[in-house]
Amino acid sequence: MPTIALREISKRYGKGGARAVADLSLEVADGDFMCLLGPSGCGKTTTLRMIAGLENLTGGEIAVGDRLVDAAEQGVFVPPEKREMGLVFQSYALWPHLTIEGNTDFGLRLRKVPKAEREARVTKVMTTLGIEQYRHRYPSQLSGGQQQRVALARMLAVNPEVLLLDEPLSNLDARLRLEMRTELKRIHREFGTTIVFVTHDQWEAMTLATRIAVMNTGTLQQVGTPEDIYDRPANRFVAEFVGNPPINIVDPGGDDGLGRAAKAFLARRGGAARAVTSIGLRPEAIHLTRDTATLPAGDLCGEVTLSAVLPTGGSWILELVSEGQKLHATTHAAPVWQDGEPLHFHVAAEAVHLFDGEDARVELAETPGAEARIAG
Repeated sequence: MPTIALREISKRYGKGGARAVADLSLEVADGDFMCLLGPSGCGKTTTLRMIAGLENLTGGEIAVGDRLVDAAEQGVFVPPEKREMGLVFQSYALWPHLTIEGNTDFGLRLRKVPKAEREARVTKVMTTLGIEQYRHRYPSQLSGGQQQRVALARMLAVNPEVLLLDEPLSNLDARLRLEMRTELKRIHREFGTTIVFVTHDQWEAMTLATRIAVMNTGTLQQVGTPEDIYDRPANRFVAEFVGNPPINIVDPGGDDGLGRAAKAFLARRGGAARAVTSIGLRPEAIHLTRDTATLPAGDLCGEVTLSAVLPTGGSWILELVSEGQKLHATTHAAPVWQDGEPLHFHVAAEAVHLFDGEDARVELAETPGAEARIAG
């Protein structure tokens, strides 16, 4: 299957209007499960619709393999039905008067696929998705999760080169969403289809994607594997958007206890550390102890008071306070401390996220004095 290349594409609505997407360049490789992740209004759905051909580009170009399918300045535009892509909307858009079998083979009938081949394809895809037993029912007789499977089956039956999914799980309850995430992973593995998936749910992106493209206000913030996005966010926006509970942000210029702890940590680093204006601490990276003798040398350390323990079922969120400033930590072991107890915290140097005045990531080498800034 071909690679999808977006080259500095942009979309503006109306003359002089704000750009929904601004100079976005992105490559979706053959067999990728690419998630476009970001808050509402960031341009992710507009980007998906431009790939599908439902929106015209204002600028830039889109190529599928060696084939140019959209280029604003060159006047090239391949209509959606000729792009060999399948699109599943947030609303399932099933035909209510057709049976599940009729919905599934609808695209094959339009393409005039011979009956024997059509029936074989429909049976295979319905069996794979676990809906074969419902082939004679109508959409109104199925649950939301089953309807979602029918919408996917309809697209997979025509064997599209690319499958485009626009927040298809957002209408499902929590249990069905979990089941459908597993189903989508299996579909990607078994069919090998290139998938572009739009979501604002970070956990969907983290659990499904082979690569994630994080967007904000129409611009691309970072592209990488789920591990890259979480462990090495390119900027403060990515760090704060991905993670639950959210990352703690500490101001090393503050006069509170956390600020002084951050300042002391940076003072030991020297060089590029002087450009750091904010520090991010993931909740799970914060470790607590009563004994200062157990604090590892080189860690970011400070004093806090445990103000609340919040059980979540299988894990606990700990609210920590230092001179009015709050931190949140998480633990999978039952806490042994009491509310109001003074404690010491420490975070390993490699787990501390540093950002400069432009909110770009600052990467510090292991040896102080050999630092380098990584632009977001």
